[in-house]
Amino acid sequence: MYIAASRTSDLAAGTDRKPALKRVSANVVALGVVSLVTDVSSEMVTAVLPLYLVLGLGLNPVQFGLLDGLYAGATALVRVLGGHLADRWRRLKAVAGFGYGLSAVCKLGLVAAGSSVAAIGVVLAADRTGKGLRTAPRDALISLSSTPDALGRSFGVHRALDTVGAFLGPLVAMAVLALSLGSYTSVFFTSFCVAAIAVLLLALFVRDHSGTVDRAAVSLRRAAGLLRQSDFRRVTLWAALLGLVTVGDSFVYLVLQRRWEIAATFFPLLPLGTAGVYLVLAVPLGKLADRVGRWPVFLGGHGALCLALVLLCGPQAGIWLAVVALGLHGVFYAATDGVLMAAAGPLIPRDLRATGMAVVQTGQAVARMLSSVLFGLAWTLWDLRPAVLVAAVCLAVVALAAALVKPVRP
Repeated sequence: MYIAASRTSDLAAGTDRKPALKRVSANVVALGVVSLVTDVSSEMVTAVLPLYLVLGLGLNPVQFGLLDGLYAGATALVRVLGGHLADRWRRLKAVAGFGYGLSAVCKLGLVAAGSSVAAIGVVLAADRTGKGLRTAPRDALISLSSTPDALGRSFGVHRALDTVGAFLGPLVAMAVLALSLGSYTSVFFTSFCVAAIAVLLLALFVRDHSGTVDRAAVSLRRAAGLLRQSDFRRVTLWAALLGLVTVGDSFVYLVLQRRWEIAATFFPLLPLGTAGVYLVLAVPLGKLADRVGRWPVFLGGHGALCLALVLLCGPQAGIWLAVVALGLHGVFYAATDGVLMAAAGPLIPRDLRATGMAVVQTGQAVARMLSSVLFGLAWTLWDLRPAVLVAAVCLAVVALAAALVKPVRP
């Protein structure tokens, strides 16, 4: 990855002796390690939750879609608040740390919730609230710890480290399930312990950008004014539209499990296919985005997801198609997750960086919440393959329109 430690202040001042594209800051690496450990914790839960809810508690696709939408969309309610408070107080690390801590405690909440679907829904909403609070300040720290021409690389390195955790999480979950004879409670408690370690790492090794700021200038009114800037407004709107036609991860894995009749024992391994490809491609695609343009790479990722959906609903059902679909799902994330933040970052003033990123992320979160509900409803009304086919067509149309409009310059 060509990761080299360097002083964050040097990068901010542009005084590095080596070319910026050959290094990322130590702060970015530290944030990546925190995300790695956090993702081990969160993916332990994510890997077993769909199976637990659908097979263990007997939820139908509509019920699961509502709960999955809540899981994805609860962050929308607090992303802007978290970003605004981080900018206004100039305490990016503190707000992010509170979000990490809240999500950690929620793992114990899953233990207490037992088999109550309502209680699980409340705990998942609180967990995603923690994620919503931390995401924008964390991404703002990455952006402010990087030079403008290396944003794609920096976010790629962070997402790659994050994805190591996503890769390890399902494996740890399977190991815990095997050792505990199928106890989901053991998975949730172990997840809490791992998340607590991540909070400690954040406190010890991540440096804040806490410089002086005019609090009057960091107002919600000025933040809302960001949407009057044409480039930023177009990126936010098109990212939300694409989120509305994006099929959620849990549904992708459930489709794979249904079509290929994958045993429940191996269900937690499905996210590993996505994570493995994401891990390999996050940095290369981040570098490519810096060179050829972040928006084209972002749209290319949605094209990969569209092709994956076509394979999932196609007439053939060979196991190699499942492998290719998982690979394309990984390409989608490698080309979109960090790349979108790298594209939006330069459009936002430094003193509103967390707030502006939160606005973009909120649009996506709300759209994906609606997408999960609509896809669950379509699955119930039309059955599996028609629902996937309609989703693929809608995604292709919106991605093509976004390519023609070109909301940001390459």
